[in-house]
Amino acid sequence: MPLMRVASLVALLALGASFFVPVWWVSLKAPNYPAQTFPQGVRINFHVNRISNGCAMRESKEVLEKEALDCVHEMDTINHFVGMYPIASGGPVEKLLSPFLFSFLGVLIVGFAMPGVRLRTAAMALGFGGIAVWMSVALFAPNGVRYLDRGWVVGLVDSLGRAEDEATNEQLHPVVKQLKESLARSHLGEAPAPKAESNASKDQLIQVLKAVYEQKAPVSLTEPAPVWTGRGIDVMAWHYEESLGRWFNEPAKNERLVAIMKTSLYVVYGVVLAAMLVFLWVARKPRSLLFYALGAIPMILPVAFVMEYAAWLWWYGHSLNAMGAFTLKPFMPTVFGDGKVAQFSTHSYPYTGFALMCVVGAAMAVALLLRRAAPNAVKD
Repeated sequence: MPLMRVASLVALLALGASFFVPVWWVSLKAPNYPAQTFPQGVRINFHVNRISNGCAMRESKEVLEKEALDCVHEMDTINHFVGMYPIASGGPVEKLLSPFLFSFLGVLIVGFAMPGVRLRTAAMALGFGGIAVWMSVALFAPNGVRYLDRGWVVGLVDSLGRAEDEATNEQLHPVVKQLKESLARSHLGEAPAPKAESNASKDQLIQVLKAVYEQKAPVSLTEPAPVWTGRGIDVMAWHYEESLGRWFNEPAKNERLVAIMKTSLYVVYGVVLAAMLVFLWVARKPRSLLFYALGAIPMILPVAFVMEYAAWLWWYGHSLNAMGAFTLKPFMPTVFGDGKVAQFSTHSYPYTGFALMCVVGAAMAVALLLRRAAPNAVKD
């Protein structure tokens, strides 16, 4: 079935590409954000592993910009007035696990297209085994954060750097400021890039996180300060708590939310490992209808993303903190299309990564149909 395998290969390549580009974008527009200053409004980009600045440098003879306006910071500032948590606090488990989940989908695609029960099972067992070891080490081994993808680490450092702008009594470690200044110098005259997208290596970015962690560690006369472990789960939990407390310092409430996210991470981790065993069993039954799940799961990726995206938007709009300057009734932010909140018009649309996800879905749908139509003799 060469055509089926070509379709699967297209899906695999599109899946890999979608991980590295923005999947969705959101923009806010209002009279107090004129087009001369914000040509696309206050715009941000959603990736599967982080949030990035969607604003570009203005092409103006009157104003010389050395770096693009930070619209993630600007949108956070707007949102916090109505009690909305920072954008970086959304989807901490999903962003952390994204490289493993996408790799998991890749193994399913390979398994669906590969001929021969023994070869298929061996290839999937090797792929799942590698993912399981990689995920376990990254999440639970000391300094496991170094085995996570650089984009996720960039997102954490970038978010911490923003907090410096509104800090008053408490300042972040000077290394964050030095990094930001270095980035501004390195991108003069070039196309804009997110603040943490410099020549800094992943290890250097992790050192920034470690320095900030140690600088902000609580001081106690009776207990030693927390020690940096570098485990992925600990870094995620610490950064999530930092994000929640950036505007609204409610330790008891924030600690409960962090505990929920840590529990969710353990649950998803266990579900992924169990799913690997189930799909290895399914891979040995190519004539069963269950076998088509290997192709169907990657096929629904774009639908799954929209559902996840909508769920987090609902959380943002229905978890408004009472410490906000203005009172606003809980609301559902715009998932797709144009909307309006107070004096702001909202715009939410898919981006390049979502188009690639749709290619994954379409290619796998074609592969499923081709395999379904093939004679039973070749369904091995």
